[in-house]
Amino acid sequence: MSAPLPFPGTATFPGGDYRLTNVSVPVCLVETKDGGNPASDALAPATLTIAGGKIRQIAVGAQAESVADSDLPPVDLDAGMIWPLCVDLHTHIDKGHIWSRAPNITGKWQDALALVAKDRKINWTAEDLDARMDFALRCAFAHGTGAVRTHIDSMGPQSAISWPVLAQVRDRWAGRVALQGVSLAMLESYRGEEGERLADLVANHGGILGGVVIDHPDPAPALDRVFALARDRNLDLDFHADETDNPDSNGIEAIAEATIRFGWEGRVTAGHCCSLATRPDEHAQRTIARVAAAGVAVVSLPMCNMYLQDRNAPGSTPRWRGVTLVKELAAAGVPVSFASDNTRDPFYAYGDLDPVEVFAQAVRIAQLDSPLGGWARAITAIPAGVMGTAVRGTLGEGASADFILFRARSWSELLSRPRGARLVVRGGRPSSAEPPDYRELDLLRS
Repeated sequence: MSAPLPFPGTATFPGGDYRLTNVSVPVCLVETKDGGNPASDALAPATLTIAGGKIRQIAVGAQAESVADSDLPPVDLDAGMIWPLCVDLHTHIDKGHIWSRAPNITGKWQDALALVAKDRKINWTAEDLDARMDFALRCAFAHGTGAVRTHIDSMGPQSAISWPVLAQVRDRWAGRVALQGVSLAMLESYRGEEGERLADLVANHGGILGGVVIDHPDPAPALDRVFALARDRNLDLDFHADETDNPDSNGIEAIAEATIRFGWEGRVTAGHCCSLATRPDEHAQRTIARVAAAGVAVVSLPMCNMYLQDRNAPGSTPRWRGVTLVKELAAAGVPVSFASDNTRDPFYAYGDLDPVEVFAQAVRIAQLDSPLGGWARAITAIPAGVMGTAVRGTLGEGASADFILFRARSWSELLSRPRGARLVVRGGRPSSAEPPDYRELDLLRS
């Protein structure tokens, strides 16, 4: 038997096919013929046979000791965990890593808007965008992410610069990180010929139509316009909704109603939805029921919203967590994901596009544990289903051997050290990718 796998390092990996032995696998992330157990937080012993760059066999429980390919060289994980690649459903890689030139000293959302607008006007050339987007995806790739959806600022002339860059970056990263783009614009941007041009631009670049619905007194007419543009071009939709603590902001319900009116069930995502947590219970339950009926997926951004929400006068302590009602939404059958959102920009000073860190913070912020259940699917299988790429977000026989190996042997160990030792494997081979050095971005400072 080989020695337990060192972290970091690849010395124990054989050159060809092999078996991963003494593995702890999250039951909720394993595909089975009967559909598996997506609500389980159990970890089971397993042996995985890796052949030809694919997962040939997954033997779980008692079967783990007697796999068919017992002649293959073993790689002993010493009870370490294995995960599929992660999926980051809501990011802003066009904004990412501008903090050094546009710091948001107050931390407030309105100031972040102004700072980004100023930086965009001065600095967002094709070269600047390409460098920062590529840097972001190198971070995501190194951490073990297989698919990323990013919102792209699409107001005014910037859209004509950013979307071609996104297409180039997407093509360059094809086969490593599946990249999707969403237009980020106010609903009013879709009026008249301007809206037609923006929708055509998004469609021509294989994108998703999106908009911002916050504190809107009656968003239905504007939403109908956006949905009609999407329907005419057969586009999915992804909205920023209710990123506020104002209980009267109920854009998510308006989005659900428009989804039902247009028959777009299963093709709409809403991010943030913070104000849902501030609404009276009976109102919140009504909204959740409509969201579930519409098949709208919800993505919560726990780190960014914890940072932005409830920022008041200097010296005051925030009184709420900023996250939406994730447990209640999930219990109603709504697909709920967690994602990175902004990274090192005026909306969030930190972050590294590491969904495992996001998951660990979500468990703490939203008190998802005891039992943890299947919440690991919120950064893997659930967003993978929303994005619909080749990345499955589960471990299944016949799938490409793309996964993350953790030194952690339990949920407690993993969640206590989310940035602890891990090894990303792609196509059955260990990846040597490391997060890039921030010094590479020094030339972009202005």
